[in-house]
Amino acid sequence: MIDPFGRTVSYLRVSVTDRCDLRCVYCMAEDMTFLPKREVLTLEELDRLCGAFIALGTEKIRLTGGEPLVRKGVIQLFQSLGARLDGGGLKELTVTTNGTQLVKMAEDIAKAGVKRINVSLDSLDPATFTALTRWGKIEPTLDGIFAAKAAGLAVKINAVAMKGVNEHEYDRMITWCGEHGFDLCLIETMPMGEITGDRTDQYLPLSRVRDRLREHWTLQDTDYSTGGPARYYVIKETGRRIGFITPMTHNFCESCNRVRLTCTGTLYMCLGQDDAADLRAPLRDPLVDEAGLQEAILSAIARKPKGHDFVIDRRSQAPAVARHMSVTGG
Repeated sequence: MIDPFGRTVSYLRVSVTDRCDLRCVYCMAEDMTFLPKREVLTLEELDRLCGAFIALGTEKIRLTGGEPLVRKGVIQLFQSLGARLDGGGLKELTVTTNGTQLVKMAEDIAKAGVKRINVSLDSLDPATFTALTRWGKIEPTLDGIFAAKAAGLAVKINAVAMKGVNEHEYDRMITWCGEHGFDLCLIETMPMGEITGDRTDQYLPLSRVRDRLREHWTLQDTDYSTGGPARYYVIKETGRRIGFITPMTHNFCESCNRVRLTCTGTLYMCLGQDDAADLRAPLRDPLVDEAGLQEAILSAIARKPKGHDFVIDRRSQAPAVARHMSVTGG
């Protein structure tokens, strides 16, 4: 799949549910209205759509949410997609999770063929964690992280950088990740969806964070890449990697290789644009065969824009796009 700007699209992020057992302040409103079940694709429909993407050249699939592991029966989707690894066209299957369900599910996820996972953990301080998630407790997430490690999964910790909230913790997080063999990725907050609070108060440029970290740590250049937007460095003192995802200070659009499928079958060709394609209609149309479904996908890829227009501005409290991050799956 080649987009209008010559970029090969080989990475599909699939939101399997808009629901979550937490309410992170930068991701969701406190009183979310979730989708009715009839609008959400079945696991079998998601599997069929993923199969169509794989047939067109998708090599990497990441399952996301909301929180993907709260979707009932989701391990069946892991197993079905995992069967396409090692010769079935798919080269990597991964997941982004808040970790709360990993104690129960880490072993099954690993058995399905997942090798590495991303776990969202914005703070190691229990009180800050609860404040950021509105009601979450840190212990289930930490227990889940170590259950994943015990299951043989490589763990990367994702933390959204927020000014005045967790910016004093990054040295501690680097040390903690180094002790336990985890990589760390810091992410700039993005203007998506109506939330409680002012994003201009949250926004912390990662260029500034990187400069601060260099006062205490040696960040060595590396060409390591996971196929996503993060720019990685090796921290000499710990031997682990740290990544920076910077949609605001330095966007990654020129090398974008991904599209995002929601749990309703809506395909977003860009995280920061509203243009989307409805794949649920052809998927559920008995007159549309696999060739017709693939044609609908290719038609959408032909509309992939050059980049996003994210901006955080005190003059406008409106988000750059109206949908919450949980709808698109990050």
